[in-house]
Amino acid sequence: MGLPKVWVRSFSDGLIRADHIIAISTHPTPELSGKSAHWLLDATLAVSVGSGNGSDGWAVAALHRTLIQTREEPVGAADAFAQMLAALHDTDAAGIIRAVADPAGKPGLVRFEFTPFATTEVPKTTTTTSEDHA
Repeated sequence: MGLPKVWVRSFSDGLIRADHIIAISTHPTPELSGKSAHWLLDATLAVSVGSGNGSDGWAVAALHRTLIQTREEPVGAADAFAQMLAALHDTDAAGIIRAVADPAGKPGLVRFEFTPFATTEVPKTTTTTSEDHA
């Protein structure tokens, strides 16, 4: 996918580059004592991770990053996100996509917003601060 200048804000792991996403999925979490179950929208990245030890061996799996969690099943969220990525694909887009859960009080509804970076000419030395993006 050709989106090297588009970034996706994850739920708790910062920004991931859109052209590293190879799959989009939703799944429920288990209900735990004192905590109700919720739904996750995940992006699968084109890298693998491993864990293990000498006695149990080594397990390798795809790296998943949660984009948003919702109280209800986010029906159509994976399709909507794929549609946004496809719409940005043939442009010279540069910016950040973020998922917004429960807009207008509708459980399970997810909205995707693309915020382009400011279009300014980049000098040879560039400085930016987090305050510029707050």
